[in-house]
Amino acid sequence: MPDQTPDRSVLLDHVSIRFGNFTAVDNANLKINSGEFFSFLGPSGCGKTTMLRCISGFSEPTEGKVLIGGKDMAGVGPNKRPTALIFQHLALFPLMTVAENIAFPLEVRGLSKKERRKKADELLEMIALPGIGDKKPGELSGGQKQRVAIARALAVEPDILLLDEPLSALDLKLRQHMRTELRAIQKQVGVTFIYITHDQGEALTMSDRVAVMSRGVIEQVGEPDRIYNRPRSAFVASFVGENNALQGIIKGQSGDLAALETPMGTFEARVGGGRKYKAGDEALLFVRPEQLIPGATENAFHAMLTRQEFEGAANHVFAKAGDSELRISMVNAGLAGSLPGQGESLSLGFAPMNGTILPVGHMASDS
Repeated sequence: MPDQTPDRSVLLDHVSIRFGNFTAVDNANLKINSGEFFSFLGPSGCGKTTMLRCISGFSEPTEGKVLIGGKDMAGVGPNKRPTALIFQHLALFPLMTVAENIAFPLEVRGLSKKERRKKADELLEMIALPGIGDKKPGELSGGQKQRVAIARALAVEPDILLLDEPLSALDLKLRQHMRTELRAIQKQVGVTFIYITHDQGEALTMSDRVAVMSRGVIEQVGEPDRIYNRPRSAFVASFVGENNALQGIIKGQSGDLAALETPMGTFEARVGGGRKYKAGDEALLFVRPEQLIPGATENAFHAMLTRQEFEGAANHVFAKAGDSELRISMVNAGLAGSLPGQGESLSLGFAPMNGTILPVGHMASDS
């Protein structure tokens, strides 16, 4: 028997999108796998929403091709593509009931009232909101409205569901809850989710893979843990999670490790992206706050403790070394009692494999 599973993949084949002299997306080339939860992550203005509009058919690429299920989408309008789009503002119809909102796309397609209500009730069961079909959107919480919008998008049984920052209007607790809900719904229906966000927490917790974008360019694509632990550019290292950055000069490289001379001393760290450096090259060293360990003997240096910020389970310590302010994060806040007082010297260090050396490039703070 041939495989009956539909091809729900998306291929961006060297896609560029320009508006006059402005390049919104520059040579995007990647494949989003069938049934994958894929996120485009980046700051405002990086091109991620433009990318989504191109996939959905609301704009055409200036160069390159978009293929969905292996079929070229050139000239195929939004209403003819196997996609559904959820906007940041959910746009539920306030005078319609929840069931009517969900079934509205099916009414446009000519299904009977009975068929539409049956499908709406099935989708309400799926999103764990049974029995609310006769309520109005104004009677629902933010999270319930979000799930109704997802049910409405899934009513037409799309192959690809496109989500443009749908959780941004929710409060922190509800946003965290909806991450879990969204991921569970995606696993249940098997539809390819393409998610747009500037919130790295959303991208890292929900996605199978993430594309980090900056200035219209896809900087890196990979699994969330690899994006976090193995950044390939200064932008990715500085945008995804907290990071301490030190600029210096390469003294030498041996295999995957290189020595970088900085104003704070010379440190040995892992070379990011398999690059080769020669002595005298400028480079950046990134060390995450949780990798800076008080009293560590490897890559040891001294800094002056300037302040502490208590945040429940974590304790954030800030220290000054030369012209650099470093952030140290300790999961066990009880360790704070063993630290010196403000203005006193603090010994720090990090394992070479916990530092990453990358080429000098634009940082998240430059965007």
